[in-house]
Amino acid sequence: MDITKFIVERRLKIQIDSSYKHYQPEITRQIQTLRKKLDIATKRRSKYISKAITVEDISRSHEFVHFQLLLAERCYANAMMMKEMHMVGKKGLTGPTRSHIDSRLHKGVKYAKHLCRLLSDKSTTNANDADILEARAYAASLAGARYFEKESWESCVKSYSEVWIIYTALFKATNADIFKDLLTDPVDPSIRYAAYKMGLPRTLAISAIVRQNFPLEDQELTRQLGKLDLDSLKDGAAVSEVESLESDVAIKTIVWRSRTVVLEDAAIAVALGSVKAATPKISNALSSSSRKDMGLAYDDVLMASQEAVDATKHAIDELASEGVEQSDKRMQSLFVTRTRNIYEMISWRVGRNRAMLGKGDGLDVDPPRQLYRKKADRIVPREAGTSRKVAPLQANVVLYDGILKDIESIRELHGVTSDSELMEELDAKYSYFQALRCLMLARAHAIVPNSENLRNSLALLNRAAEKCTAAHSKLSSSMDTTTADSPPNLTVISSQTENLLAYLHCELQRYRALVEIYDFTSATPQPADENVRQAPLVERLHEYPADGVVDLKNIVNYPPRMEVVPVKPLFFDSAWNYIDYPGRTTEKTAEKAAVEEEAMETEPEELQEQHQQQKKGWFGFGR
Repeated sequence: MDITKFIVERRLKIQIDSSYKHYQPEITRQIQTLRKKLDIATKRRSKYISKAITVEDISRSHEFVHFQLLLAERCYANAMMMKEMHMVGKKGLTGPTRSHIDSRLHKGVKYAKHLCRLLSDKSTTNANDADILEARAYAASLAGARYFEKESWESCVKSYSEVWIIYTALFKATNADIFKDLLTDPVDPSIRYAAYKMGLPRTLAISAIVRQNFPLEDQELTRQLGKLDLDSLKDGAAVSEVESLESDVAIKTIVWRSRTVVLEDAAIAVALGSVKAATPKISNALSSSSRKDMGLAYDDVLMASQEAVDATKHAIDELASEGVEQSDKRMQSLFVTRTRNIYEMISWRVGRNRAMLGKGDGLDVDPPRQLYRKKADRIVPREAGTSRKVAPLQANVVLYDGILKDIESIRELHGVTSDSELMEELDAKYSYFQALRCLMLARAHAIVPNSENLRNSLALLNRAAEKCTAAHSKLSSSMDTTTADSPPNLTVISSQTENLLAYLHCELQRYRALVEIYDFTSATPQPADENVRQAPLVERLHEYPADGVVDLKNIVNYPPRMEVVPVKPLFFDSAWNYIDYPGRTTEKTAEKAAVEEEAMETEPEELQEQHQQQKKGWFGFGR
């Protein structure tokens, strides 16, 4: 019957519009359409009679289930719309408004529970245990929302605990992301907030809160959950064992820049424990020969790190909504935790890019795949094209750009700019990856060996050597104890900078020799070019002489000969009417003066004629 999917698809409109204003009319239109389709609409000029659906209706068509869900969802939408409208006003939620919201949610719960009772008759409705559990979870979620608005926190936790257990069991059985998304929002935040209002400690995990408040006296629900997932409900010993395992995985304290912070939020502690548990998987994947597989090994760590960052932000937002100032000790501890978690997440992101670069952060280049072509009756090797050679180097440059951008984002974190030692360390790491990027660009220039490309490569190598020298001088005194066998992250040890610096010095000497060889061979006159005359200097002013010597004996062509000269075209047909050319201006002025004189002579005569025609007296009558 897909009860949960049906509701989630309807609520997607709320996420699009970010408002319940248009959600309730949409649900009402769907109800009217479904009434006509099921032939239960009230006829014109007839009195409306409320008639509840029966088991026989559901056995006839499963769309009666959707009809009942829409009735409950309309009550929920009406309540949320009233809350949204009154929260914007000056008075906020008053007593009558809260009572009205509670009555609408209560009516929605009645519709949902009636559907659960109807679906319990499996033989008639053809419903399975999953359908009944989904309907039960929907009814419990509406009840939890009602108790949340009433600020009845204990009942709210009990209702949402039932939802949490059901959706967790359904997710394990079906592996559908829709149940996981519903657990993320709104079930988990509602349980966490209601538990906080009840005075429960923040270090208590959500799974422990749920098991303590789940209605175990409901034997039918327990039986259905046991058939769906045996591990969803356990006895007391098993529950305590799970909770002890969770407490072992969770991290109690963290250290950031010689400052120890005690984690009071259980969500942050569990997320950091997941990061710690996923780290050994990266070490096992380092032996893989595929760079792509090594990069994919970081996905679990990155997801867990992102969850830790989100949990920290959520905890800060909760304290801020309660009016806690930033100078408070709890807020300061969360700020330090957030900076540390974001730094670790970015560090693992940089490590993934370094793993995809290969051994030595891209210093060791894999040999290109040998290409072959068929010639006559045999296959002979052929050289790869320039674009094929440049492609892997270009991919590495993109990875270096991502690393440099990540390091720049660390500098903007809270409290990093005031730590001068950390800023110097970040600058050194930034210079190290800049040197590697310059090295990769130098290799790309040297693919087509000519004098200009080799000079560009030599300049880039010199730049890389300068950057690496600056990085090595700062990182050589670092107290980092990370070994080379650990998974790659943002950490750069002194041996890596030392190897890069030695390699760059060797490459500098080699490219200097190559540039000298090319300059020497290009300066040697070739017998075949003795009779070739170069263009004069006046035509080569945009070129800088490679040897610094200008041939002053070939400045211009002498004796001069007829040549094509680039000029700007003049379109006389369009410019003639707008440009005064010499000779034409005098004639125009003379004509204009003659016209003005004629006008002056004719003007007095016209005035005299007008004066004679004028009659005396009033209104033109003579006297």
